[in-house]
Amino acid sequence: MAKLTLVFALLLVALGLAGYMGTGSVYPTALIPAWIGLALGICGFLAISPNEKRRKLFMHINVTVALLGFLGSTAEAIRGYVHAKSAGIQSDQIALASKSTLAGLLLIYVILCVRSFIAARRSGKV
Repeated sequence: MAKLTLVFALLLVALGLAGYMGTGSVYPTALIPAWIGLALGICGFLAISPNEKRRKLFMHINVTVALLGFLGSTAEAIRGYVHAKSAGIQSDQIALASKSTLAGLLLIYVILCVRSFIAARRSGKV
């Protein structure tokens, strides 16, 4: 699961950089997915360990970061869309796509982590 974390971290960094470049490098908040990816990547590297307690600790930190990121990005995507519609203006499509992609990637990651945790518990590895 730690190696899969590194894949998701790279995807999030790429999403953040693409969003930042797509906005003309004007809005630093477009880099938020990259910062979340960096956090997941650091803990993912630390989770690659023969020490079971260390691995479990960092994977639980990762799933917590991902869950908070999912909740935050979903709330922001909804808030931005509703605000634009209530003001009668077009929502920022790049920002909405970036937030939605971030939420989708993090949701997939959280689901995979939870499934992995349940499978490890059932197999008796814990």
